[in-house]
Amino acid sequence: MKIQILGGGCPNCEKLAENAKSAAGNLKLDFELEKITDYAQIAAMGVMNTPALAVDGKVLHSGSVASAEECEKLLS
Repeated sequence: MKIQILGGGCPNCEKLAENAKSAAGNLKLDFELEKITDYAQIAAMGVMNTPALAVDGKVLHSGSVASAEECEKLLS
């Protein structure tokens, strides 16, 4: 599973990455974390508001920092 964090690398993006890693760890998922900072690529994925969370190219959440609990629900 590839967990992708979309955004420019701001503190909110870093917090979302931290929450997603925590959630994936709690769920005992085999995952790779990828940070996508290229805005052309982010827009091509249909994201207009960052930070965003995607799994294997499918956007699951965007526009705010999902909590670790929200990330667990999205990843399960």
